[in-house]
Parts: sequence; C-alpha cells; structure tokens
Amino acid sequence: MVKAAILHEGKTDKQFLTQLLNDLALPTNLVQFYCMKSKSGFFKMDSPDYKELKTNIDSEQIEKVLFFIDADFEKDDSIYGGYEKTEAEINKVVKTLSLQNYTIYISCDPTTQQGNLESLILSTIPEQHQTCIAKFLECSEFESKENHKAILNQIYKLAYPKNPYNFEHPHFDALKEKLRQLLN
Repeated sequence: MVKAAILHEGKTDKQFLTQLLNDLALPTNLVQFYCMKSKSGFFKMDSPDYKELKTNIDSEQIEKVLFFIDADFEKDDSIYGGYEKTEAEINKVVKTLSLQNYTIYISCDPTTQQGNLESLILSTIPEQHQTCIAKFLECSEFESKENHKAILNQIYKLAYPKNPYNFEHPHFDALKEKLRQLLN
C-alpha cells in the first residue's frame, strides 16, 4: 500500500531521495515517485501525473505529498528562478490541486537560497573539496558547462566515492525532517 507521493524533477533526484530514505531507514515501498521531468513540468496543470496523483489521493492510496523542486537561479529564469519565485509558483499549484496534506522542499544552497540539488550537496562537503571541484570545472574542457548539474553530480561521485553524501550535515536536516513526517 502506497502511503506517500514524492514529486521530483528528474532521475538524479529520485536516486538521491531513495538513498536518503534508505539512510534514514524509512520504507521506500510506501512512496510513489512522480517524475515531473523538469522544473517547468511542475507548473503544467494538465500533467497526467497530477491526474494520477489526484486519483490516488481520492482513492486514499496516497495520504501525503512532498514536492521536491529546485530553486534554480533567478538570473537564469525570470519566472520560476530563485527560492521565493519557486515557492510562490508551487503554492499556486497546490492551491489549484486543492491539496490538504502536503509539504514542499525547495532544493538549493541554504546559505544563498539559490541553486538546485547539486548546490545543496556541494554546500555539505568540506570547503577544500568544493574548491577542488570548482578549480577542476574552471580548467576543464567540458563543451557543455550549461549542463552544470549533471557534471557536478558526476565529478562529486567520482572524486568522493566512499562518502557520496554527508547526510549528517545540518543542511540536510530540514529535508530529513520533511521525509520523516511524510512517512510517519
């Protein structure tokens, strides 16, 4: 029996959340993941995922919902970019869907309130590792540095395979609490 839904942007988000749920010893079998495919996918009210979600809520298969969405950067997206704009827009979605039992987690660097999941992850690693990754990206010859998220994620996993995520870091506390509430 599915108890909760997590709406997320992409495959990397689901992998990260599954790993965190496992680390917290929370049951992943009670979660229905909905991949919205991109940030803009959250704002398409005619999405088949929203129709399915509403059906599952109405049939009481889903009791609680977590929206896991990136803040991104205001300079890159004048409509949805940045924490405040993302929060305002996702709240409109919740209102339109008439959801009662939901929570929202906006993924970003908690210090700047800008960025994405990768920004959150990078904010939890030691400063010398952050500097190392930044210098590598600076001197690399990656043709598509716009695909920043995927590159950062792969560099981080390759460079620090023994400790892929420091879930004990306080920057993960709010997300861990939301996941615990979602599944309790």
